[in-house]
Amino acid sequence: MIRLGISACLLGQNVRYDGGHQHDRFLTDTLGRFVTYVPVCPEVECGLPVPREAMWLVGTADSPRLVVITTKKDITRQMMGWARSRVRELEDEGLCGFIFKSKSPSCGMSCVKLYSDLDAVPAHNGVGLFAHAFKEHFPLLPCEEEGRLHDPALRENFIERISLKKS
Repeated sequence: MIRLGISACLLGQNVRYDGGHQHDRFLTDTLGRFVTYVPVCPEVECGLPVPREAMWLVGTADSPRLVVITTKKDITRQMMGWARSRVRELEDEGLCGFIFKSKSPSCGMSCVKLYSDLDAVPAHNGVGLFAHAFKEHFPLLPCEEEGRLHDPALRENFIERISLKKS
């Protein structure tokens, strides 16, 4: 069986900042028949509650910080300490790839809002902190965001790449 890491909210788990989820029926009902998922929620697993205050990436693309919007609390160190540990744990899962939640300050692979400061207009050039740590630790594993998997060509390419990893 193909084992994939996945952002837990995409499986319908109520782990998002607002207590909700981003259930993706294609991932659970269609692709889910052929793969085993290993759910990961960076925010919950690093010790943040549900619900919780929303967070943004602030700083530069080379050095983003994860900051709670209302309190301005910087939780970068907490997230990165957890992420470094979690990617080492995932080595034992036999993953063939990972599906990340797009636009998330922890899981987005690209185009995540990145503020130069909390009052600025965001650029869309950030990478979620966990996604970055994962891709750095597993540079050869296929990774994709859920939204891109609705494009037939990108979906086919991802499925081919994860299938090759299983072989």
